[in-house]
Amino acid sequence: MYVEDSMRMTDSPTAASCRKVDAVFGENDATTTTYGAGPRTRIRIRRHKRLPETGVTISHFFRSALGASLLIAAGLAPSLAVAASTRTAINYGVTLAGFPIGTANLAINLSDGGPYKIDASAKVGGLIRLISDGRGSASSSGKLGSSQVRPTAYTLTSVAGKKPQSVQMALAGGNVTALQLQPDLPPRKDRVPLTDADKHGVIDPLSAVLVPVNGGAVLDASACRRSLPVFDGAQRFDIKLSYARTEQVSGKGYAGPAIVCSARYVPIAGHRPSRSQTKFMVDNRDIELWLAPIGETHVLAPFKIIIGTQIGRLTLTASRFGGDAD
Repeated sequence: MYVEDSMRMTDSPTAASCRKVDAVFGENDATTTTYGAGPRTRIRIRRHKRLPETGVTISHFFRSALGASLLIAAGLAPSLAVAASTRTAINYGVTLAGFPIGTANLAINLSDGGPYKIDASAKVGGLIRLISDGRGSASSSGKLGSSQVRPTAYTLTSVAGKKPQSVQMALAGGNVTALQLQPDLPPRKDRVPLTDADKHGVIDPLSAVLVPVNGGAVLDASACRRSLPVFDGAQRFDIKLSYARTEQVSGKGYAGPAIVCSARYVPIAGHRPSRSQTKFMVDNRDIELWLAPIGETHVLAPFKIIIGTQIGRLTLTASRFGGDAD
């Protein structure tokens, strides 16, 4: 039903010192095609018959780049009054184990009184284009409430391996009121079932990129001291944040300090606890969110995201952070 493409780079027998990167994204039967036979490196493309549901996959790249891994931004926050309407564009380069694999873009609109809208897009690039022309988009809208971001609508569409996937979700007061997931997740005996309670008191992953700060210093360690109740249409999980340090960053539109939050993934429902990828993410201590202010507002957004994986770091780094969204 699903097709997953993955990539393996191995040392040539004549170049034992060549760096080895093993990017096998699934455990299912697969066919392998070798591209190139140079003296240093061979690239093997593995085409999987099934899409792994957890771990670093091309589909998971979209979730990361479009918000499912942007989910590690803070969603719970004090109330905020935006002084004026602000339109901001953020462009990210995405790498895996140091290799460029794509780009992601955010267009954030903040309005007087608290309404917001976020549009996101992503596409694969680099060596990944040998095996997929994957692309995706997402949007979220809502209002910055008195105690938390309050999304009202969330959509995500992506195509990977010529297989479209989509999520459409409506929310009110933190509760999911309508949900359409295409295609449905395949049944698995070890999957923790979702209940109605798992869809109450939640935020969508894309709304979580906004981190309002109510008065005081914008770049304060308190921005990291929170836990996020996230529902992405298929899984319910918490992301627990804590302050790590402050770093200096630089890109088009912003140069200055960024608050670095450490993050922990805590699955609640919709996941498969027996999966090796799930166990890895639960134990993962290499997840960070670097927050920087949007213009002159008291709202933070991710300048950089780091997610440790079984094959190296997945990193989103802003090349542009600020300026009017197109």
